[in-house]
Amino acid sequence: MAHNDIELTTAEQVIIHMESLADERQAQHLMRFFKTGEGDYGNGDQFLGIKVPVTRSVVTRCRHLPFNEVDKLLASPWHEVRLCGLLVLVAQFEAQNTKRKRNDADATHQRDAIVKFYLNHARCANNWDLVDLSVYKILGEWLVADSSQNDKQKLEVIDNLAASENLWEQRMSMVCTLGPLKHGDPQFTLRYAERHLHHPHDLMQKAVGWMLREMGKRVSIDLLRDFLSEHAHEMPRTTLRYAIEHFSDEERLQWMAR
Repeated sequence: MAHNDIELTTAEQVIIHMESLADERQAQHLMRFFKTGEGDYGNGDQFLGIKVPVTRSVVTRCRHLPFNEVDKLLASPWHEVRLCGLLVLVAQFEAQNTKRKRNDADATHQRDAIVKFYLNHARCANNWDLVDLSVYKILGEWLVADSSQNDKQKLEVIDNLAASENLWEQRMSMVCTLGPLKHGDPQFTLRYAERHLHHPHDLMQKAVGWMLREMGKRVSIDLLRDFLSEHAHEMPRTTLRYAIEHFSDEERLQWMAR
């Protein structure tokens, strides 16, 4: 077995391995990109300087970590180590959500357990990439999967995230709706786009516009136009620009003129 294929069975092994992959120059670049300066949204976050594909390759070696070890990854001050922990949860959820396992009682229980753990550690996903690379693949897929939670209870879970005072939990409530959109279900996107329509932070304005654009692309362009007809006049410009990105130049100008 090649050295890079040996399974990593503890958080400590994962962290030691990831620290050995550190790249100081890349870390400086990432700290600027993810706005880690005083007063910025990523204030104080620390980076090893590891690119996402490399982190994903680490995940393939530690995807079987139990929750108590994933917990240690999510508690790490290193951004990439927290991402690794979140992607381990994604891998575990996907393994329990294959076509064969979708209606399996044990797999349903496992999915619910992963979602509960993910929600309990939501604030460890404290930058937009950590949210975006994990939430729709876990929470989003869970919304349309078999679960011990009924539809009303699931909605309550996302409503609580939407009502949070924490920016990253709010973003989770919006970006998770990409999961249902991939299955042709726009109800969650519409619900949370309306709820966050006047959000003051540009990271939320971008998230709302992005999900609306995806709704137009994956479900119905007419549904997007209906939403815009009702709300374009009151939407932040950033949200509107993101939502109409795939329209023709002419149609984009028409919407922006509103």
